[in-house]
Amino acid sequence: MLRKRTVAIVTAAYLLIDIADVHDPVAYADYRSRVSAGLLAAGGRYLVRGGPVEVLEGAWRPGRVVVVRFDSADAARRWWASDAYAALRDLRQASTTTHMVLVEGASDE
Repeated sequence: MLRKRTVAIVTAAYLLIDIADVHDPVAYADYRSRVSAGLLAAGGRYLVRGGPVEVLEGAWRPGRVVVVRFDSADAARRWWASDAYAALRDLRQASTTTHMVLVEGASDE
């Protein structure tokens, strides 16, 4: 009797971040200067970090757009919820209006 082998496919996941408004530029500059080390150590990789934005459709007018790739949605959630990121998350939330979503990528199959 042959058994089917089940393989879990883990796809990359992406944080899509819109820093819509900065209320405290000094605090946000502090956040930006400190966030990368922990994000990279947790397996995150910047794909987009600011730069010009062109709206092609709809009413969305993002501010600063950041896209970060993680190897999995679980890895992204662990980083976001980590004790190591907590103080920085609080700093960002206090100094900006941010919209952030986690999106799983398409599998290669």
